[in-house]
Amino acid sequence: MLITSRSAAEYRAMFDLTAGELAAGSVLDCCAGGSSLTAETAGRVLAVDPAYALGPRRLAARVLAALADGDRIISAHADRFEWSWYGDPGRRHAIRTAAARAFLTDLRRRPGRYVAGALPRLPLADASVDLVLCSHLLFTWSDRFGLDWHRRALAELIRVARHEVRLFPLVVQGTGETVPFLETLRAELHGLGHRTRLCPVPYRFQRGADEMLLVERAPSQ
Repeated sequence: MLITSRSAAEYRAMFDLTAGELAAGSVLDCCAGGSSLTAETAGRVLAVDPAYALGPRRLAARVLAALADGDRIISAHADRFEWSWYGDPGRRHAIRTAAARAFLTDLRRRPGRYVAGALPRLPLADASVDLVLCSHLLFTWSDRFGLDWHRRALAELIRVARHEVRLFPLVVQGTGETVPFLETLRAELHGLGHRTRLCPVPYRFQRGADEMLLVERAPSQ
């Protein structure tokens, strides 16, 4: 998997976030990769990713290499993407490059905001953040990680959240196919007292990826 760099603007669109929601409490970005949400959000966002165990030098090389790799993948599979949000490939490349640079600068300046960790077990306490954001991991890779892994990963994200978990996208990477066990997982969460909603988002890039899953943690959990 690429260590992708995404900007705060992309996060706001992917998760339909307002500035008020980002400022209202603590946020976990899992798994954050080379994204700049933490760098751009005044210390209220904690980033977690297994790649942070690489160390700054190796991580920087991987992040910068991923920019070119991502461009090549998009060029080779142009029919899988739409450009209503970015405008054109050049603007997307500029946004991602700026995000990578902001991430690497902030990683050197505030390394404590970047924690090495991987689902389905995070090195965080119960209910330690208000809002959890999970981009391009759950559901995206459902052709590699099955129902049981998703069940455990969702439980872990809910464990560390005080209020909400938001996940995007809800289609398989590359193919854009629907995830066969999404509704099974939603039913299980409802059975545990959590509430879930499928919410449209303004972000458009991978075809078919236009909704997020919002999970409201049960008050007694």
